[in-house]
Amino acid sequence: MAVPPDPRDLPGPFRYRRTIEVRFPDTDAMGHVNNATFLTYIEAARLGYFEAVMGRPLPLAAHGASESMILAEARLTFRSPAYYGETLTVEARVGRIGRTSFTQDYRVLAPASRYGRARLVAVADAVQVMYDYTSERPIPVPEEMIVACERYEGRRLRDL
Repeated sequence: MAVPPDPRDLPGPFRYRRTIEVRFPDTDAMGHVNNATFLTYIEAARLGYFEAVMGRPLPLAAHGASESMILAEARLTFRSPAYYGETLTVEARVGRIGRTSFTQDYRVLAPASRYGRARLVAVADAVQVMYDYTSERPIPVPEEMIVACERYEGRRLRDL
């Protein structure tokens, strides 16, 4: 299954990778991973990326945190199907950090399997907003997080 190049394919390095086993309930009547399932895969990579960069779990409001990040926007571009039984790799990186928000890029890859050669399955980008649940307002991205992300990615991420 060849996937022709596309300018939306997000070239460049991704340091963070998370493997995802495709479960049968992840698939639809056509036999491939349902499009809505990809947001769950990306969410798992987003949380794993934060933990890898910060060295601790993401603070969650459900566990008493008053500040965390919320997903404001997500865009997915599907490049080839994925199937039950495959183990996908979701790559994640931070692309840019603004005052109260930051962007993340994702690539979903499938290895060579009974379905064909290794291939690009999807690319995505998302905007996260730092959020105060008590005041119900965006807050600045913490300096600690900016420094940790820039160190992890090995480049400047802040808007100038």
